[in-house]
Amino acid sequence: MNKDSSVMRACSLFLLWAAGPTLSAQTFITLHNFAGPEGSAPNAVLVQGIDGNFYGTAFGGGSNGSGTIYKITPSGVLTTIYNFCSLSGCADGLNPQNQLILGADGAFYGTTDAGGTSTACSGGCGTVYRFKNGILTTLHSFELTDGETPQAGLVQGIDGNFYGTTQFGGPPTSSGTLYEITPTGDLTTLANFDDSGYLTYSSLILATDGNLYGTTHTGGVNGGGTVYKLGSSGLTTLYSFNGTVGYNPSAGLAEGTDGNFYGTTDLGGTTPFDGTIFKITPTGTYTTLHDFDLVDGSRPLTIPGMVLGTDGNFYGTTSFGGLAGLGTIFEITPSGTLTVLGIFRGPDGELPVTGLIQGTEGAFYGTTPQGGATGLGTVFKLSTGLGPFVQPVPTWAAAGSHIRILGTNLTGATSVTFNGLAASFTVVSGSEITTTVPEGATRGVVQVVTPAATLSSKLPFHVLP
Repeated sequence: MNKDSSVMRACSLFLLWAAGPTLSAQTFITLHNFAGPEGSAPNAVLVQGIDGNFYGTAFGGGSNGSGTIYKITPSGVLTTIYNFCSLSGCADGLNPQNQLILGADGAFYGTTDAGGTSTACSGGCGTVYRFKNGILTTLHSFELTDGETPQAGLVQGIDGNFYGTTQFGGPPTSSGTLYEITPTGDLTTLANFDDSGYLTYSSLILATDGNLYGTTHTGGVNGGGTVYKLGSSGLTTLYSFNGTVGYNPSAGLAEGTDGNFYGTTDLGGTTPFDGTIFKITPTGTYTTLHDFDLVDGSRPLTIPGMVLGTDGNFYGTTSFGGLAGLGTIFEITPSGTLTVLGIFRGPDGELPVTGLIQGTEGAFYGTTPQGGATGLGTVFKLSTGLGPFVQPVPTWAAAGSHIRILGTNLTGATSVTFNGLAASFTVVSGSEITTTVPEGATRGVVQVVTPAATLSSKLPFHVLP
């Protein structure tokens, strides 16, 4: 177990400021400074586990120098739980660069950029893996013909299978693939990207309408990338970016409480090298919400993108800009009002390339791949005063299905409802409830009543037929 000596160090070098009204009280804490043996360059956003702790991957470091999977508690105690390239020839993968996701079965699923058993790529074409209870199982090694470099993470669809993309590989132009993989490892290529959109860095999202949505960094009618939908009718391009409104999105999308999607572009806008924030409807109507201007941030390269907060606003990071030029943390309303919550200055981390996650107690957590006390990256926590919530896993199920509800301080819960309809449940721990979707349940918010509060899910739960 590796315990950071500077856990809970209040970072006075993280300057909180805004061009406008005075900010409410906020607290920024560096939870961990990576040192190398437990991992370095944490390029992936965190995910909260069933136990209430956070899990992530580091691109490098570890006992084999090829990256790690780690666990970190909300108070900052970090434990390395897997070292990549532990098998001969790195058959288990190396250099993970995107987030783990928590599957409906309680296991984590993820991808590695390289490694695996294929000899078609130098160093391997990458892998898809399952991780649970300290055991990593490689589900698939890419072979170039079905994809290469799956930098994007996975999302679990309403059918229980996982969906992802690769940056390269696939016929006829090796411009990447979109694939489906079962929990047991059967992979099907659904589409081969081409000039209509290619180079996918960020994972798809499962929207409350049951469809999957994503972005490509390049391609499309104008060459500046696209927003696309994967539904029952296949792959559909919703929007092609151009330089006037922003272009080259690395980040994926976040769904708002209004059913629309929100995202960022790396470049474009009124200052062409700083990027934008946009809104797009499920039918493709596009609106620019904000143009970054270097002072409030620049190049929102962060993957998987912005995160929806419990207040209905979106929270994210930029990789550059701010007073020190090393990145910012921002909040933006669905109508486009942006507030800078903080800037990175180096000792507290720098140049973030990942987004944020909101823990179920309300605070935001993130990583930086550089900076910190060692220069090898950090894990940080930002508290803005937002309240706790609950997260159903999965966010979809048919009536009669057993699911988990994650939260904080759930002990003593007296009620669980699906859109107002009571459900039977069992409190497993302070961070987990198991429940059954009641017969007659309809699409809507999941609520848990505890002795301290009534906790709601951020988005509606999708009840399958």
